[in-house]
Amino acid sequence: MRQRRLKIVCLALLVSLMPVSAFAVKLEEAAKQAARQNDAKVLSARTIKQGNSQTHEIKLLTKKGVVKTVRVPDKSKKKK
Repeated sequence: MRQRRLKIVCLALLVSLMPVSAFAVKLEEAAKQAARQNDAKVLSARTIKQGNSQTHEIKLLTKKGVVKTVRVPDKSKKKK
């Protein structure tokens, strides 16, 4: 029982430390996750298209007043 609990805690810790790009699909979702992981507020968010790929660019304002830009690959599969 104790080992199982330890495994669950370790798994939860690993998931919480994964980068935003491991989960994000939609722009809104990426922005929320980036803000949460960086303990910041979203200033702006946009999707940049380059050839066949798309990247979400999210500008954040940290609690220290620093503007930080996070780029997250769009992993969604859009049908044409």
